[in-house]
Amino acid sequence: MGLAHWDEVESHSREKGPMGLTVLRLGDAAGAKGIGLNRVRVENGRLSTPPHSHGLSEEIFYVLGGSGLLWQDGAVCEVGAGDTIVHLADHEEHTLRGGPDGLDYLVFGTRHPVEYGWLPRSRAIRLSWPWVEGRDDDPWDLEAEIGELEFAEPGERPANVVALEDVPLDEDGDRVLAAAAGSEASGLNWIRRDAGKRGSPPHCHSLESEAFVVLEGTGTLELWPAPGNVGAKPETHDLRPGHVIARPPGTKISHAILAGADGITYLAYGTRE
Repeated sequence: MGLAHWDEVESHSREKGPMGLTVLRLGDAAGAKGIGLNRVRVENGRLSTPPHSHGLSEEIFYVLGGSGLLWQDGAVCEVGAGDTIVHLADHEEHTLRGGPDGLDYLVFGTRHPVEYGWLPRSRAIRLSWPWVEGRDDDPWDLEAEIGELEFAEPGERPANVVALEDVPLDEDGDRVLAAAAGSEASGLNWIRRDAGKRGSPPHCHSLESEAFVVLEGTGTLELWPAPGNVGAKPETHDLRPGHVIARPPGTKISHAILAGADGITYLAYGTRE
């Protein structure tokens, strides 16, 4: 069906060295395909991950609550509720550190099959024609041995970090968050609709993956049958804050979100194919 609620998704905690976080794998719970969507809570003073970048995946972060610091190629800035952060593939090394009340955020990302070869006897990893010597222990173990990451004093925000209130409403009343922060392979929009209004006409995609997270209000998820079923009614599901909807490509089942009596506010994520 493609619907889950974050209160009903099992959490996974991980602590090692300077890293300490709890993850809810929301996209997997909702049946997302080709994309990842997690809710992450980072403890006070702990890192979300070792500093890293991705060769192919584009990541978009939306801060739900708390506060913290973004470490990006050695530069540091403050982040808090309503902020959007975009990390393009093969760009900045980055990580997050939780503030006094911790840091609570959603992270959306594109998923790509990684082409590589592993030679267990020689411990060689083939990456196309070059190769490197591999290890089969946990890379977080090495990060833990290195110790704490040095954080400079927070400075100005880079262009890939935007605050919700700084992104203007477009003609539909949406805030196009990720594009404002420089996304290329995916998008994230903040959408608010009054009672009885749809976020978009019922539709489906042949190639693009979409995911939605309800932030405020109530509504109805409509799933319309494939073309040809004249007069058919949509399958409906009630929505409330914390609901996650995944709509993989190629289903031929159209979807729409209809706002309830008190309106609805949600995030809409999608790949660009």
